[in-house]
Amino acid sequence: MEKAFNRQKVLLAHLQPASPCPSISTSICAAGDSAAYHRTAAFGDDIVIVAAYRTAICKAKRGGFKDTHPDDLLGFVLKAVVEKTNVDPREVGDIVVGTVLAPGSERAIECRMAAFYAGFPDTVPLRTVNRQCSSGLQAVADVAASIKAGYYEIGIAAGLESMTVNSISGVPKVNPRVEIFQQARDCLLPMGLTSENVAQRYGLTRQDQDQAAVESHRKAAAARASGKFKDEIIPVTTKIVDPETGIQKVVTISEDDGIRPNSNLADLSRLKPAFKKDGTTTAGNSSQVSDGAGAVLLMKRSLAAQKGLPVLGVFRSFAAVGVDPAVMGVGPAVAIPAAVQAAGLELNDIDLFEINEAFASQYVYCIKKLELDPEKVNVNGGALALGHPLGATGARCVGTLLHEMKRRGKDSRFGVISMCIGSGMGAAAVFERGDGVDALCNARKVESNDLLSKDAR
Repeated sequence: MEKAFNRQKVLLAHLQPASPCPSISTSICAAGDSAAYHRTAAFGDDIVIVAAYRTAICKAKRGGFKDTHPDDLLGFVLKAVVEKTNVDPREVGDIVVGTVLAPGSERAIECRMAAFYAGFPDTVPLRTVNRQCSSGLQAVADVAASIKAGYYEIGIAAGLESMTVNSISGVPKVNPRVEIFQQARDCLLPMGLTSENVAQRYGLTRQDQDQAAVESHRKAAAARASGKFKDEIIPVTTKIVDPETGIQKVVTISEDDGIRPNSNLADLSRLKPAFKKDGTTTAGNSSQVSDGAGAVLLMKRSLAAQKGLPVLGVFRSFAAVGVDPAVMGVGPAVAIPAAVQAAGLELNDIDLFEINEAFASQYVYCIKKLELDPEKVNVNGGALALGHPLGATGARCVGTLLHEMKRRGKDSRFGVISMCIGSGMGAAAVFERGDGVDALCNARKVESNDLLSKDAR
């Protein structure tokens, strides 16, 4: 194998013209039928992430952002991605914001206001997207697709949720037709009951779920203590109002406030079921309701190189799938294989996973179903500890995953982000570490070399 690649380098060095020519690329020869990812000559056309930042995630109604307007939260992260990269805001072709709970037109207007707070001119458009809990990741996929299609060169994908301002509520007026369509009726199930369905259908115990919660808090607490989240969190200066005196205090929020370092099985076991009298889903093994925002700056690799921007990650694939609404939490178990296959990879090629912990039941199920190594999943904790600001979670996960992959270097090349989606769906995306590729490093070791040339055997 090594001899063959060395020979390729020598031969291609003779073939390369004096000036760069896009029609000749070493990457064409580097990827054979057994390559982990089939790279094309359009190496510079890779869609890359050059920045990913978020606010801290705070407990809704009683945390650090309880008195912060949603548009202010978004404004902070939009400003951060352009200021920290020195990208001219006028160059941004579109801003796409994932957001869930607020009424559509109201939140779209607030997001447009946030762009002005962040210094964007009126020439930069903005829209919102809502695919429930995957909205932030959907925004990233939408921007990546638009850049790939040539609609614009630079885009920002963001996510926003203030669960202090907007609470989860049911459909106000239900069509009576749902009574004759079982799965339509199941779309209206409270998310907690779908968690109970997953636990019951797939035999997940209360201890399984409580243990997952303990682990999430333990890992998140360790990550916070070691300063890992500082790479992705931007400090936010805001106000907190004392509910009794009405006195305002200026504070700077720079740490997630839902993490409980002392979480343990004994304490969790004393919590009562939250959704079903004899159930196993509790407040302790469900994701926290939270406030937060995140933003991701994307462009083509060639443009990033032209601007001298380091590549944090490469967007490789995205998949959204449908599942039974009654057990919507199983979505990642279906979406992850679809996204991995779309990237030309296998599950064993993935070094890190960020799977949203909407409920411990569905999180544990997905790990077991896909037979994932727990040491590769949510290594810095997840939503059970950090919280789950619905529209912002996807953007948050991008920053968490890519910064962790950067820290790990060569030990972490491919990563996956995935989450379940209310009403019965799942979404997943595959990313590659930003400095994890060059023109000749895209083949993986294989057990059989039947597909290789004689020189490589």
